[in-house]
Formats: sequence, structure tokens, C-alpha cells
Amino acid sequence: MNKTDWEDVRRRVTDLARMPGASGVFGYHGHRFELEPALRPDELAELESQLGVTLPDDYRQFLLNVGGGGAGPAYGVFPLRRTGEGRWHWVGDGADLAAPARLAEPFPIQGPDPAVLEALLAEQPEEENFADIEDFDAAYEAWEERSVAVLWDEARTAGAICLCHLGCARREWLVVSGPERGNIWADHRVDDEDLFPLTGSASGRDEGDRVTFGTWYLEWLEQAEAKARS
Repeated sequence: MNKTDWEDVRRRVTDLARMPGASGVFGYHGHRFELEPALRPDELAELESQLGVTLPDDYRQFLLNVGGGGAGPAYGVFPLRRTGEGRWHWVGDGADLAAPARLAEPFPIQGPDPAVLEALLAEQPEEENFADIEDFDAAYEAWEERSVAVLWDEARTAGAICLCHLGCARREWLVVSGPERGNIWADHRVDDEDLFPLTGSASGRDEGDRVTFGTWYLEWLEQAEAKARS
């Protein structure tokens, strides 16, 4: 994806707001097809210096030529903002789940042992098995602590940034380090599932093909344009 293509993407996104069916696109009432200002090259260099990683190229081109966040899949791409101390950070529901100090670590392809997770879920307390609600609450709290330790360990998302909120605490991450660098992974841990890579057959992809940031964003744009024209 070259620079000219990404410059045109910004125009296409802003044009969406004027289409007759714009409000029918999922997430419209959150972002209204508005984009943050694009980053200057020196700002991107500062961001990457603070993070200690070079971001995947298509996301870099998005930041430089489209915007620092805003309109995008679901409720939009989490925007990048600079604090009063000059530190860059992502803003959004779940953006703070990412650990900036661990972005240079390879993202772990394998999460919790499936057998351990299955056993944990099988032990989830059920309210009907308790005569006293306080006993149930105590048992569930203890089980939840174990669940958090298995599914929500910070190490699970090392090497990735949380970019998007889908609603109901489901999110999507962009991997920035390791073998999966540049790919989008889905996070449905709220449903007691491990993270998994986005794949699919759209646009001629094979079933197992990974979805990169560029594919993720541009396929959303094409679908939004089709919906907004109707």
C-alpha cells in the first residue's frame, strides 16, 4: 500500500459523512466519519522512539496520511494523543490494556493451555448450587481471580496495541512485534475465550490468511461506502 493510496483513503472517509445512508453504518454515531489530524513525520518518530518499536508499515502510513485515529471498523480506531508531559498514548475503551513497556516483546501466538482453560470454565460456580447468595458471591469472586490470572495476564498481549472496541468488551489488537507483526487479533476474553487471529475469505483471501491492518481498514471502508450509498 503506497502513500498515494493512503492519502486517498482520508478523502474517501470524509466523503462518507455526506452520503445518504451514512448514519446506517455501524459505529457512525460514535465517530461520524471524523478523523484525528494525521501525525507529522517527526511526531511519528517521537512516538516510535517512546515505544521502542517501529510500527507496521501500513499502520504508519495510516497515521501519516489518514489520521491519528477516528473513523474505522466498529466504533473506530483508537486515537493517539499526547499528554502534557509529551508522552503519546492511545485513548479508548480498553486502550490502556496494552503495556507500552512490553511492545518490543514478541507477541505470544499461543495463549493459555486449552486444557487448563477448559478445566477452569468447568469449575465456574453456578448460583443455583448455593443456598446462600453470600457464599456464591465469595466462591465466584475467588474463581474470577483465577480466571483473570489465566486469561488477562499482561504477558498475553505483550507486543500488541489495542486499536478498536467492538462493544460488549470485545476488542481488536494490532500486533507490532514477533512473527504475527502487522496482523489483527480478536479479543473476546470477556466471553472466556483466548485471543485469536482474524482470518477469512473476503477479497479472495484463503480461509487461513491473516488480516493485516491495511486489509482490516480498507475492507471496512469498502463495506461502509456500500452501506452509505444505499
